[in-house]
Amino acid sequence: MSSSPDAFARQRGLSGFGDDGQRALADASIVVVGAGGLGCPAALYLAAAGVGSLTLIDSDHVSVTNLHRQILYGPDDVGRLKVDAAAQVLGRVAPGVTVRPVSERLTEANVRDLLAGHDVVVDATDTMPVRRIIEATAHGWGIPVAWGAVAGWHGQVTVFDGRYRLDDVFPGPDPFDLETCDGGPVLGTVCGQVGTAMASEAVRLAARVGGSLAGTLAIVDGRTGRWRDVTLTPVTQP
Repeated sequence: MSSSPDAFARQRGLSGFGDDGQRALADASIVVVGAGGLGCPAALYLAAAGVGSLTLIDSDHVSVTNLHRQILYGPDDVGRLKVDAAAQVLGRVAPGVTVRPVSERLTEANVRDLLAGHDVVVDATDTMPVRRIIEATAHGWGIPVAWGAVAGWHGQVTVFDGRYRLDDVFPGPDPFDLETCDGGPVLGTVCGQVGTAMASEAVRLAARVGGSLAGTLAIVDGRTGRWRDVTLTPVTQP
């Protein structure tokens, strides 16, 4: 019998989670698209929870203005590829997790190759065209998407699982196409709240325990700290 402490003992002890949930999580492969304000807390908690394989996709480099919300990076990381800096930190936090950094920008041309083989997608990107590419591809393969967005004081979280889709929340066409929202104002702690909520959704999906936010858009107001739920009505065909 091993005398090593179990890092996941208190997670295994959860009613409805147990050994089966932890084994399922350890066997799962999750891809986090976007290693910014949402992807950083999501990836950190997924790694710490014991997901077996974690893929990080992002082509950007760390900048000084990222540091107030992108918690995997520090001043010494400025100029580095985000995925490389993030993978280094995650390797220290959770050495048993396989972390695969991919320094590419996700596009229609490479999305199938980048998402293939994963059990859950965490969409932590910041532009609607890319979000639509991710959701459409995941939907085609029956892969659930833990989705979140933050702007200013507000954040949103939901799950797209085949029954409920991105078009149910944002029917489109998009009124405008911003290349990035990186220059917009945002409260860093709201990114943490939303990114952690996305990780919770991904953990339950991968471990096959509990329910999910599919069919509900959870919205947080950083000015008051209050969450509210908006019920979604499917408008697209499964």
